Amino acid sequence: MLKLLIVDDEQIEREGVQAILEKAYPELAIEQAKSGDIAVQLVAEFTPDVILMDIKMPGMNGLEAVELISAEHPNIKFIMVTAYDTFDYMRQAIKLGVKDYLLKPSKASDIKATIGKVLKQVEEERKSHLKSRIEKEALQKTLTLVETDVVTQLLFDHVHEVHVSMLVEMLDNPSTNEMFVMIVLLPAGSENLYSAIKEKVRKTRSGWVGALYGNQLPIIVFRQPEKSFRSEAATLAREILSVAKNGLLTGWFVGIGNTCGSLDQIRQSYQESLIATIDSSLPLKFRFYSEVPVLSDLSNGLQVLHHKKEFSDQIRLGQWEPIRKDVLKIIQCYESEGANLLLTQQRVLEVLWIITRVMSEMGVETVTPLFSYQTIDYRQLRTETIQMLDRMMKSYVNHFDRLGADTIHQIKQYIFEHSNEDISLDALGRKVGLSPMYISKIFKEKLGVNYIDLLTECRIEKAKKLLADPEKSIKEITFEVGYHDPNYFSKVFKKMCAVSPKEYRSTLLGKR
Repeated sequence: MLKLLIVDDEQIEREGVQAILEKAYPELAIEQAKSGDIAVQLVAEFTPDVILMDIKMPGMNGLEAVELISAEHPNIKFIMVTAYDTFDYMRQAIKLGVKDYLLKPSKASDIKATIGKVLKQVEEERKSHLKSRIEKEALQKTLTLVETDVVTQLLFDHVHEVHVSMLVEMLDNPSTNEMFVMIVLLPAGSENLYSAIKEKVRKTRSGWVGALYGNQLPIIVFRQPEKSFRSEAATLAREILSVAKNGLLTGWFVGIGNTCGSLDQIRQSYQESLIATIDSSLPLKFRFYSEVPVLSDLSNGLQVLHHKKEFSDQIRLGQWEPIRKDVLKIIQCYESEGANLLLTQQRVLEVLWIITRVMSEMGVETVTPLFSYQTIDYRQLRTETIQMLDRMMKSYVNHFDRLGADTIHQIKQYIFEHSNEDISLDALGRKVGLSPMYISKIFKEKLGVNYIDLLTECRIEKAKKLLADPEKSIKEITFEVGYHDPNYFSKVFKKMCAVSPKEYRSTLLGKR
């Protein structure tokens, strides 16, 4: 409902104008004030959209009242009423942003037309502000989804060569030459604190928060040049841990990887942050990778598997034979060097623990690896290690076998029908009851494409059809097919079709 305030020291003038406006605009709420002083007081309570202000009044005149009111309420529109058609009054009124003026006496038709023009302007501005706010909220929602998807793609090697660079451009990427990864382990039942953690990171404007996989939350953190790496990471870790309910940190832990020089290298820092969480029972609930006890120099310089970037890729791809060979090779190397059996057992256990952690990220449940307390020799160690690897492989195979053609069809159909919505790996995972990691894997292995490929293909095909309608603007089509930034939409369209949407439309309509 629009509201108007009539300010005039003559009651007959106020009543006459109100009668005219009530008949012309029955939905308009109207109040009166007989002086500039009363008008200033009434504005805060009534909050009018438009004020019809007489210039000449006893005490505070109309121009003085407009100046005071507009200073506190800059969005209010003013129409001045005067019996003096003088240039000096109008010049002062224009300086104060007055929209129009009426001369006394005015015809009813002039009053209706002048007021109506300003009321229409108010309505148009309201619609514009509402549309802008909706678009801003939609863009912010999209950027949140983009952020989690970018983290997923960068850390877990599900990178789409066309989109990842453009997605990164959409985010607030701090100007920095260094970055690192933190992994937050949350206890069961703390998933509802995800938003609180995200808000902590958002306030620092220093990182991107990924999706919550099981009890693990990955965060890509950008180095702040004015702080040391350890100081920045420790401060952020403490901020994140502060969201724990009642300050109880049981089950909470933060692993911090080393810094790297580009997003292309960020997966190494992720692997390091994962290793830093191996022992989450430490009194201090965060640890740097650099503080993880250094492995011995045995095995002729063999790099232990959980330090290798490729190891988690083998696990995700189900390459169990190479995994088995490499783990047994570690045992053989330690045995050849005459290493203490207990030390070797601990190192192998760490590798098996990494395997279960990666499987957990994918949604594959498996037993926690544990050796017999009385392992007596390397032969027994090898036998028990093989048995545990076989159990893990069985869990992996069973999990994947449960995915049938119906589920794949369901995922594809959902994307086809909802491609105009903000679809993320998380949304797909919730739809079919699978982990985001697993969804990404089946896209590559079962369908031969990245999920973004399929989503983009659907959106671009819909855009092509809509471009055939010359009445639809590029901006309208952008929102209709599921994008929230016309520039980004144009980049994707040109990448996919080799021409811009405008060029495509010109060619299409030219052929007709």
